[in-house]
Amino acid sequence: MNKYLTFLLIAIGLSNLNFAQQTSKKETQTDSIQNLDEVIISTDVMLGNKYVAKNRTGSAYYISPEELEKFSYTDINRILRTVPGVNIYEEDGFGLRPNISLRGTSPERSSKITIMEDGVLIAPAPYSAPAAYYFPTVARMSAIEILKGSSQVQYGPFTSGGAINMVSTQIPQTFNGSVRANYGSFNTGQLHAKVGDSKDNFGYMVEYLNYNSDGFKNLPNGDDTGFDKNDVVAKFRINSSKEAKLQQAFDIKFQYSDEVSDETYLGLTNDDFESSPFSRYAGSQVDKMTTEHIQLQLTHSINVNPNFRITTNGYYNGFSRNWYKLNDVTFNGVKVGISSILKDPTTYSNHFSIIRGDANSSDNAFNVKANNREYVSKGVQTKLDYHWYGNNTFHDIEVGARYHFDEEDRFQWVDGYNIFNGHMNLTNAGVPGTDANRISDANAFAAFALYKLKYKSLTLTPGIRYENITLSQANFGSNDVNRTGTNLSTRENKVDVFIPGIGFNYNFSDNISTFGGVHKGFSPPSNQPGQKAEESINYELGSRFNVFGINGELVGFYNDYSNLLGSDLAASGGTGSLEQFNAGEVVVKGLEVLLNYNLLPKTSKFALPISFGYTFTDTEILNSFESTDELWGDVTKGDELPYISKHQFNAVISLEHDRFELNLSGRYNGQFRTVAGTGSFQENESVDSNFIIDFSGKYHFNKHISLTGNIINLLDETYAVSRAPSGLRPGHPFGAYGGLEIRF
Repeated sequence: MNKYLTFLLIAIGLSNLNFAQQTSKKETQTDSIQNLDEVIISTDVMLGNKYVAKNRTGSAYYISPEELEKFSYTDINRILRTVPGVNIYEEDGFGLRPNISLRGTSPERSSKITIMEDGVLIAPAPYSAPAAYYFPTVARMSAIEILKGSSQVQYGPFTSGGAINMVSTQIPQTFNGSVRANYGSFNTGQLHAKVGDSKDNFGYMVEYLNYNSDGFKNLPNGDDTGFDKNDVVAKFRINSSKEAKLQQAFDIKFQYSDEVSDETYLGLTNDDFESSPFSRYAGSQVDKMTTEHIQLQLTHSINVNPNFRITTNGYYNGFSRNWYKLNDVTFNGVKVGISSILKDPTTYSNHFSIIRGDANSSDNAFNVKANNREYVSKGVQTKLDYHWYGNNTFHDIEVGARYHFDEEDRFQWVDGYNIFNGHMNLTNAGVPGTDANRISDANAFAAFALYKLKYKSLTLTPGIRYENITLSQANFGSNDVNRTGTNLSTRENKVDVFIPGIGFNYNFSDNISTFGGVHKGFSPPSNQPGQKAEESINYELGSRFNVFGINGELVGFYNDYSNLLGSDLAASGGTGSLEQFNAGEVVVKGLEVLLNYNLLPKTSKFALPISFGYTFTDTEILNSFESTDELWGDVTKGDELPYISKHQFNAVISLEHDRFELNLSGRYNGQFRTVAGTGSFQENESVDSNFIIDFSGKYHFNKHISLTGNIINLLDETYAVSRAPSGLRPGHPFGAYGGLEIRF
């Protein structure tokens, strides 16, 4: 083994000179051990297919291309509802900026989970500012992978809840393409076109997606409340000939997207939501989010021999955004934030009248903040795999390393407006840089090693992750817009941590197995000096089964936090400083159930599959503390975490035939708190439960042309989805959409 270890170390050094990424092909399966062998030495996928997910030593879920096409969702929230262990609260009704939690992690802007596209960290600044104000357009993805449990030590930096990887459209093996267009309620439209091909030594794929809507909310002046998004992706590959001794490939991926959305932080009071849930106040009429995102990913892969493979990639993500939105209101010299006004419209009745447009205001009564930020995220990562066989055994060693840098640059200002006869007018143009004027960055080196041993029916996967992080901030202050450094203040925080884990899987038979594990949960702190990282010890035990035609999974989990961190996000009613605070000891435990069954025999021309998923999540804070963040409030020992539903379930039934398919999906989201608390739910501190049904259908004229249709919220239920950022906001009402898909 020494010579192989030496080879591995040399290969790491050499491969760091390249940029890489490529999905490798599976091994030929011949005997009982190789039957379990599914080596995925690729940096763009975590699982690759359902077979790997079902044989993982931790909880794993693979949403296949076929499943994504069932409902043709463009909203990641609706897609992830089918996955046990996922908690979500919506915000805009279209999934533009989701808030995702895995096993009870804080869902605020999905900032406590590892989010990737094609194996690359995709949050704007994953270490220094992980709040996901950018989220990839799910309509252009070919698969979604969710990993929880012990084997997620391969992916970081966030290991408390899990990791989500979105696999973008792949370069096809043969020439093909498609054009899909649909249109429906609220002038919502989508155009999605892609084409690609592979030759002996070359492959490509080009894709374009436009998704737009006028929105389903109503401003008093009649302006749109929707969005317009564009995505362009191009992939190119050069690979060696099949006869070459060393099989190599070099891939280039380029992605560009932009978005203009008329979105706001301003929600509704309880009374206004009851009377007119889809209204928006006049004070939000100039609110707008504009973004641009660019990604460049270069990938090199090499098969040294059938048992030893290396993939390396380099990546660059640039993201700029300006969410121009009402921040606070001034009346008679008293300035109050919009969250406080909507929470207590009686005390702040004059401020509230101005927001509604019921009264005219003085100049500069509205402070509209230009939340202007630019992000950079870049790095290089390498992954090596060596595997071999023994008598009744299979061994696999996987080693990875990543150097990463990210940065958030805030250069913000505040404009003053008045309101007259319901229309807002600019009365004072702010100077860029006179509000927030600072740069936060992170340098991080991460490495992991995972060993997989398969002996007969038992699989063991011990692993360890290492994170070395330096977080820093340079604050130039509001009086130094040219950044000369005259008022510069700096700070720094360092983290050095090992994250171990071990998982197992035992097959009692071909139809029943048990799996489980224990691993350390970790989430980086902020750049505040001396602040400790979030840490926990996480346990899970589960079983996968196929009995009497019912296949499924039953998992119990227990996450024991010694130090949970909360974040001061404007999106959750805080100040937006991004400072983290210590929430102390917390226990999150729960149960995940997934069942699948086909009601019709295999001999039938029809299939009638049904699936059912249920998640129980119980949370308890074990100490008391005070917080100025509206989402947390003042916490008392025994309180439950906010924005986590205790009970969730979903059910899907489909009627499938060669020529058509019909799909019906129902999802229940239990009542949840919007601030930490215990006992009975308070009206102003909770969101009621809801049960929403969606429908979709397809008719295939032939193998080239299909007619598609789907209905969101079939029963037209009116329901609230959150009280964050500021006030109640509704979920998507009834919406009907039809389209045509042409394949060639």
